Amino acid sequence: MSGQHDHSYQYVALRCVPRVDREEFVNVGVVLYCQAIDYLAVSWHCDRDRLHALDPSLDVDRVCAALEFVEGVCAGDERGGAIAGKPLSQRFGFLKAPRSTVVQPGPVHGGVTADPAAELGRLRTRLVD
Repeated sequence: MSGQHDHSYQYVALRCVPRVDREEFVNVGVVLYCQAIDYLAVSWHCDRDRLHALDPSLDVDRVCAALEFVEGVCAGDERGGAIAGKPLSQRFGFLKAPRSTVVQPGPVHGGVTADPAAELGRLRTRLVD
């Protein structure tokens, strides 16, 4: 049942795509943005065994470093470089834009929640873990 304090949000799953030509990926994180309450956060996990099953030569530390960069963008700290100083809407726009890196965003989805942090945890459990 929807409450009066529910807020709309958008999210993207972050995918590890070690070989774009094979079009295979493993979800490694979720970024959730709720404009109404200025919330932008990521929750991620790199399962080394799953990632190496997809590509035994994958540098998992590089994947983790890319996800730490995303953490910095969300948090607005130095790990996120120049984009981390931008408004949240611009940071989310940057994170949801496709790039040709090993960590790529999936399609944007949305929903409504009273607790974006709890929703982020639920999405991570459903999509990543």
